[in-house]
Amino acid sequence: MKFELVATEFFIEQIEDLDKKSKDQIKEKIDLISSNPFRFKRIHTKTVPNVFRVRLNLQNKEIRLIYAVLSPNIVLVCLLDRKNNYTDLEKYLGKI
Repeated sequence: MKFELVATEFFIEQIEDLDKKSKDQIKEKIDLISSNPFRFKRIHTKTVPNVFRVRLNLQNKEIRLIYAVLSPNIVLVCLLDRKNNYTDLEKYLGKI
């Protein structure tokens, strides 16, 4: 099945502030997501069923790229700082 990538406005705002190296790293992960959206770890949430996360190390910070698979789209939700323990995740998922 062919999926279409869709990014939230919040996600776009987050990546605009990053340096080129970080953007390249995110682009590589997005390419992997496009080829197989179910390859990364699933996150259990209260509101959205198929939510996944990708581990990233950007500028020496543990960051998670959060995306949801809502056929026929893959929605790139946000970049979460790992130290916050996913506390803001439900708020960002509500914007989908």
